Amino acid sequence: MSIVQAVAERIIDNVAQVIIGKRNEIRLTVLGLLCQGHLLIEDVPGVGKTMLARALARSIGASFSRIQFTPDMLPSDVTGVSVFNQRTHEFEFRPGPIMSQIVLTDEINRATPKTQAALLEAMEERQITVDGHTYALDEPFLVIATQNPIEYEGTFPLPEAQLDRFLLRIRLGYPTPQEEIAMLDSQQYQHPLIGLTQVVSVEDLVAAQRAVRDVYLNTDIKNYIVNLVTMTRQHPDVYLGASPRGALALYRASQARAAVIGRDYVIPDDIKALADATLAHRIIIGPNARIKDIAPSSIVQSILAMVPVPGATVGMRH
Repeated sequence: MSIVQAVAERIIDNVAQVIIGKRNEIRLTVLGLLCQGHLLIEDVPGVGKTMLARALARSIGASFSRIQFTPDMLPSDVTGVSVFNQRTHEFEFRPGPIMSQIVLTDEINRATPKTQAALLEAMEERQITVDGHTYALDEPFLVIATQNPIEYEGTFPLPEAQLDRFLLRIRLGYPTPQEEIAMLDSQQYQHPLIGLTQVVSVEDLVAAQRAVRDVYLNTDIKNYIVNLVTMTRQHPDVYLGASPRGALALYRASQARAAVIGRDYVIPDDIKALADATLAHRIIIGPNARIKDIAPSSIVQSILAMVPVPGATVGMRH
């Protein structure tokens, strides 16, 4: 697991130069990258969502593109379009911004459902289809989507199928006063992003992504994951619980967390630490619970308190 730990710490340390005081959130972002999953950042404007995506791309030497979603955007504005070349009398494909390795989809809920759906194939199959032709996306490929949880006017809520394709949902939150002062000092002369360099090769990152899959999960740990996910479907305040993809997300993310810490096996603490980030956005609250203003995160916490935790040594190989 040494390669996973080394790759993760180099990226985290590098990004932390730009995103001050958010090491845990940066770690979650790197876990998503190691799991080859996508991230949904739900937060107010101005807390560093775009800078996080740019810093991550620079740290791994990946191509980066930003898509600012608006209600009048078309699916072809995301995937690309075939244009007729009058000189060659053939159609030529002009790739859209989704063809980058790190793609920031800003304010994703401002696009119409038809345009949002243009992302589904790319996120799940890592390919796009335009005019009957399929184009594979380069590795690594990561979509970081953002949405403002406060401003709902003129937005189109993400459908369940779209939310389910995000491995993790994270929030950056406001910095502390001390962190905000440090941010001001760091940008006195130039933005720290300008001096940010690549610290990990694509080859090392791909090797780390493969190594994560070797992390061991005991049968009791797998049962713990399934029991947690099952409880989201049976909870009285839940209209629709987490899907099997949610169980797989918790499984993969816990492998990555264990590897980053330096273990080759998963323990219950890994599951508990990632349950909210992997499951809460997959839960749809029932009408009565919505009236009481019960949040999905609080339901995940109550489920964690209800489901028995396996023994402390259960994750180790025997």
